[in-house]
Amino acid sequence: MASIFNSLYTGYSGLVGAQIGIDVTGHNISNAETEGYTRQRAVASAATPLSIYPGQVGNGVEITEIKRVFDNFVFDRYTDASASKEYSEYEKQTLETLSTFFPEIDQVGIKENLSEFYNMWQTLADNPDNDAIKTALTKQAQSLTTQIQQTQEQVLGLQSQVNEQLAVNVDEVNQKAKEIAELNKYIDSVEAGGLYNANDLRDKRNVLEKDLARLIGAERTEDQLTSNIQIDSKSNTLTGSYTIQVNGFNIVDGGTYHPIHLKKDDNPNGFYELSYERQDGSLIPMSEEITDGRIGAMLELRGHSIDTTSGVPKDGVIQNVVAELDAFANGLIEATNNIYASSSRTKMQSNTINIDGDTPLINSNYNVKEGSFNIVIYDIDGNKVATREIDINAATTMSSSTNGNSIKEQLEAQNDDNSDNNANNDVDDYVNFDFQENGSSATFYMDPQKLSQGYTFAIEDNLTTDSFDSGTNFAGAFGFNRFFDGNNAKDIRVNLAILDNPSTITAGKSSVDGDNSIALDMVQQQFEEYTFKIGDIEKKSTIYGMFDNVATNIGSTTNAAIIRNETINAQFNAVEMEYLATSKVSIDEEMTNLIKYQTSYGAAAKVITTIDQMMNTLLGIKS
Repeated sequence: MASIFNSLYTGYSGLVGAQIGIDVTGHNISNAETEGYTRQRAVASAATPLSIYPGQVGNGVEITEIKRVFDNFVFDRYTDASASKEYSEYEKQTLETLSTFFPEIDQVGIKENLSEFYNMWQTLADNPDNDAIKTALTKQAQSLTTQIQQTQEQVLGLQSQVNEQLAVNVDEVNQKAKEIAELNKYIDSVEAGGLYNANDLRDKRNVLEKDLARLIGAERTEDQLTSNIQIDSKSNTLTGSYTIQVNGFNIVDGGTYHPIHLKKDDNPNGFYELSYERQDGSLIPMSEEITDGRIGAMLELRGHSIDTTSGVPKDGVIQNVVAELDAFANGLIEATNNIYASSSRTKMQSNTINIDGDTPLINSNYNVKEGSFNIVIYDIDGNKVATREIDINAATTMSSSTNGNSIKEQLEAQNDDNSDNNANNDVDDYVNFDFQENGSSATFYMDPQKLSQGYTFAIEDNLTTDSFDSGTNFAGAFGFNRFFDGNNAKDIRVNLAILDNPSTITAGKSSVDGDNSIALDMVQQQFEEYTFKIGDIEKKSTIYGMFDNVATNIGSTTNAAIIRNETINAQFNAVEMEYLATSKVSIDEEMTNLIKYQTSYGAAAKVITTIDQMMNTLLGIKS
């Protein structure tokens, strides 16, 4: 039969059960605002009864385990939503910053400067010999180029900032992956044998898992799912083989982790490349595989893939802006210089060019097209005295004598340009050509004897249509008789000779006073369509249109990011509410439980007091 001591133990088990319940409740209340903390519940069951006549007698209560109220399915949705939110927030913030570099809506910026630039050419066309207007034109051109440079520097600066933030965030990913691997070892040791649940350790791991999802879109997988319906109808726990992966790359395997490596030593522009370290130590490029979380947004903005030749990204929102601005600036430079080369000079020297004498111009990296241009000779009174057409086809080179149609051969050919049977008044008698290969320059210059007589020459494109873009672009591509120096948005600038002496600006093709043909062509330029090359893509547009394309793309991309961010935030808030409803501590609920356990504890104490009185009565019988 059961002894009175069994009854005493029954009361004692009630005290212990209530005390553990109060401990768990107090722990919940203390961590109500702790990030990532999941509320816990003490699971109680009746202790094994005593089997006696006339039947089994209860033996009190026992706490079988302490479990978290946690739903892995909701948590997975929560981490996915967190990754999307982090991506969207970073994308929106960065694009909003990028859009501030293009304040065209406020009638300031590059487009306004470009408009004033053409207005100044119109003013010069009205007064072609006015040195004060030439000075004002030079100042306006300098303002335009400075604005283009500054804008590109801001864009490149933002791209560099994103690149540096990328390194910081990858380091944080590695640190958190390492912490998770260490926690996995600790959790395994605590839960070995299945006697205990490492609730608080699992909470810490969940916080790190969410952080990794936010940083890089990492996903956790475990192969065993156990329902905890005794705790809550939604509660379940994943156990078993543990991994965290990023698009197939396991960065955590149980108690080990695989760091993501950063490298920029070989990149002349300082762009980081990311790689994954396998167990054998080999590195696998992974930049293109990261598409989620903050790092995914950084790579999407900066560019995933780095070109091994140029060292710059081949893609990316910011890189596209850089490329489009460069295309805009290069188009402006070449179109302006191609027109300005038709103003007569005594010498025209190209930019520094990287091409040898045997390379066909069409196959080079320079924007030269098939067709022809004229070398035009002017006398001291501005009259044309000779013209020679120079053809450019698929085989034309600068100076090679192997095919007979190089620029040098065509210029030096003994042609009768004036059809007057006079061998001493043709273009080859006035102009010489010198080409220095590989990294130097090409130069057209007047013969010294003709120079002393006041002759000048110009390069004029032969247009196949009314469009300025239908010529060879020979002078513009190589920079003969430049108004602008540079090749892109970062180095565009007004020619130093013009800056030093604006009065040297020529408004007409000849040196005759009142000639405004060049200025009029410059005014017309703003209405002409040109072909702009952005990598392998060609876009045909006006110069205004090309810049509008850049600014509009940024505006529409930013606006789309803002709208997308609003949608993602709404989705995140809904998922977060569901997660918090399941796992977050409710003070009201815990206070109710506290009262319940307090009452239970008092009742159990009453049982023990009663048994104590019974024992005193029993002992009194003996006396």
